[in-house]
Amino acid sequence: MERHFRTIDFRGQMILLGVGTSVGVPSIGCDCSVCTSPDPKNNRTRSGAILGLPEGNLLFDTSPDLRSQLLREGIGMVNAVAFTHEHADHLHGLDDLRLFPFMLGHPVPLYCTSLVEQRIRKVFDYAFIDRAHTHPGAVPQLQFQTVRENETFQVLGAEIQTIPLEHGPHCNVLGYRIGNVAYCTDTNFIPATSMEKLRNLDCLVLDALRYKPHPTHFSVEQALEVIAELKPKITYLTHLSHDLDYELANELLPSHVRLAYDGLRIPLS
Repeated sequence: MERHFRTIDFRGQMILLGVGTSVGVPSIGCDCSVCTSPDPKNNRTRSGAILGLPEGNLLFDTSPDLRSQLLREGIGMVNAVAFTHEHADHLHGLDDLRLFPFMLGHPVPLYCTSLVEQRIRKVFDYAFIDRAHTHPGAVPQLQFQTVRENETFQVLGAEIQTIPLEHGPHCNVLGYRIGNVAYCTDTNFIPATSMEKLRNLDCLVLDALRYKPHPTHFSVEQALEVIAELKPKITYLTHLSHDLDYELANELLPSHVRLAYDGLRIPLS
């Protein structure tokens, strides 16, 4: 059957595909008030986002929920991917990229650190070995582009600034700034040099897992301290656990800070 490729133009927007923690919300086997909530904004798939840039769509991370996220938002094309880090909840949907090389006419570019590349080559080794014994559609066709901390790179007609973050004592993460919008998931410490790169923002998307402190994620209180220093015009909290009810939490937050939700669209300035 002939394939008809669908493209929807959402240039100038960031769509938050998922805003949930590593187990998602609802979490398996939990009957708490958030996991059983009828409010769709309490239903959180694993974290990721996509940007409509001048020359195509840039995906942030390949969550295990990627296929359903793209279908839900009507996104028919991924032109490139930029990874924040190598953890499973940000990586293990990578096989869902298999269709896009047929649309692009070339492998999908992956922008990531050398550590993330090593993890991808290990976890998805079938994509890089024994290609002579399979057909092209059986494995994702990928092309690595190395990015480093504190550098600016060009992709799909836009300039992206990498923002080094710490995700606990043993994991480094990249945040990304695009114009006056920044995406900073999975962190519990932002170095001073990175804080300087996050000033004068229209919008900040920032990790805030729960109310209680956590060894590798900001709590809501810690995130609010960062926001008070940076003073973005608006901040959306992401990587949310089932401790945070959408309506109840927003009632307690300042008016310029909101919980994010799956499908939230943010203008790119």
